[in-house]
Amino acid sequence: MPKVRATKPSRRDVVRLAAATAAVGPFVAFPDRTLASQQTLKIAKWAHFLPEYDDWFAGVLAKEWGRQHDTKVVVDHIPVERIHAAATAEVATGGGHDVFMFPWSPAEFQKHAIDHAEIYQTVAFKFGNLDRFAHRSTFDPTAKKYFAFADSWIPAPLHYFEDYWGEIGMPLGPVHYGSLRSGGKQIREAFGVPCGLALAPSLESNITLHTLLYAFRSHVVDSAGNVTIGKTALTIEALKYVKALYEDAGTPDQLAWGPSGNVRAMLARKTSATINAISLLRTAEKEEPEVSSKIRLSPPLLGHAGVFGFPHVTNCSVVWNFAQNQDGAKQFLADLIDNSRTAYEKSAGCNFPIYQKTVPNLIARLEDDPRADPPYKYKELKDALFWTRNLGFPGYANPVGMEVFNSFVIPRMFISVVTGQSDPEDAVQAAEAEVTRIADRWKQA
Repeated sequence: MPKVRATKPSRRDVVRLAAATAAVGPFVAFPDRTLASQQTLKIAKWAHFLPEYDDWFAGVLAKEWGRQHDTKVVVDHIPVERIHAAATAEVATGGGHDVFMFPWSPAEFQKHAIDHAEIYQTVAFKFGNLDRFAHRSTFDPTAKKYFAFADSWIPAPLHYFEDYWGEIGMPLGPVHYGSLRSGGKQIREAFGVPCGLALAPSLESNITLHTLLYAFRSHVVDSAGNVTIGKTALTIEALKYVKALYEDAGTPDQLAWGPSGNVRAMLARKTSATINAISLLRTAEKEEPEVSSKIRLSPPLLGHAGVFGFPHVTNCSVVWNFAQNQDGAKQFLADLIDNSRTAYEKSAGCNFPIYQKTVPNLIARLEDDPRADPPYKYKELKDALFWTRNLGFPGYANPVGMEVFNSFVIPRMFISVVTGQSDPEDAVQAAEAEVTRIADRWKQA
C-alpha cells in the first residue's frame, strides 16, 4: 500500500516537538497550554454501534486523559442519523464542542476547521505517515489543508447466511452482483427469505448504494470535481440492476427500514444477505449466538470495477476553529492514537486502526478470533484496506460529494426507480440536476 506523507514539518518544528515529547513522556505538548486552572474539553462523538465501546471511551479513556491533564472532559454521544444536523447547528452558532467526531469525512465543514496537519505531524514521529485512504479522506488539495484527523475506520463486508446459500449450491455465498440476484431469487422462492440490501435513506443504504454504483463504474463526481453521474450509461445499468434485484429477491420492508433496519432483519433471519459493518455480527455473537454461527463474511461483491467497497465508517475528528480549547483538543486527538490497540479491543474488532503499527497482530487476530464461531470467520477482512476506497473516490473527499452523501441523493435516486416513480433515465437526470445544483453552490461559495 503506497504511503502518503503529511506536510513535512520544518527543522525548527522537529526540534521543538522532539523536545516537548522528551519533556512529557507519552503525551505530546502543544504550545500555549496553560496550567493556571483546570480546563474543560467538550467532545461530540457519533454513537457507536456497540454501546460498550462508548462506555469505555467516555468512562475510561476520556476520564483518565482528563485526570492526567487536569481537564474536565465532557463527552456527548449523538446518534449517527443526527450527526450532520448537530454539526450544522454548531457551525451556525459558532459554538458547541471543541472536538466533533464524524463517522464519515466532514469535507463540508472544512472552512470551520483548523488545519490538522500539526496533529498528523506529531503522530508521525511515533507511528509513521498516514496511508492514502486516510489522506484522501481528510485533505483538501486545493487549500493544502487537513480539515480533519482520522484515527480509525470500519470496513463494510457482505454478511450472508451460510445455510441459506448452501441450500442453493453457493456455500461460499454470492461472489458477484449477478449471483446475488440469481441466488437471492432462489432463496426467496425456496424459503420465503428475501435478500436485504438497505434501500431506505440511512447510513447503511448510503454505503451500500454508493458502493454498488461505483462497482458499476459510475461516479458522482470525477477526480477533478466534475459532475459525472449522468455521463455514463452504467448509472442506468446500476439502477436497472437494483430494481431487478428488488423484484426478484427483495421485500417491501426494505423501503421502510430505518437506521440499522438491515441489522435487525439479519438477527431475526428475515434476510439472506446484507452489507454492513461487522458490528452486525458482533451484536449477533452477543445476543443471538446460534444465529451468529450461521453468518459468514465476504469481501464486497465483484462488479465492473472489480472488488470495490466504501468503508461503513471513517472516524474523522474535527477541531473547530471556534473551539474554546483548541490546544487540549489537538493533544487529545494525538494521544488517541496511543490507545488504538485498546480501541480495537473495546470495539470488539470493529475499529480498524489508521496506523497499522498500533495493532501489529491485526491479521493474526482476524484469522483466530476469540469470539467468532468458527474462529477463522473474520479472516475475510485481512485484505480490507486493499478493497476499500475513500468516500469521494476517484478523487479526494470533497464538499460536493459529501453533501450528496448527507442529503441521500443516491438512495433517493434508487428508491424512485425501485418503487416505479421514475424510470431509470429520468431518475438519473433528476439526480444529475440535483448534484449539479450542489456543485454550483459550492463553486460560488
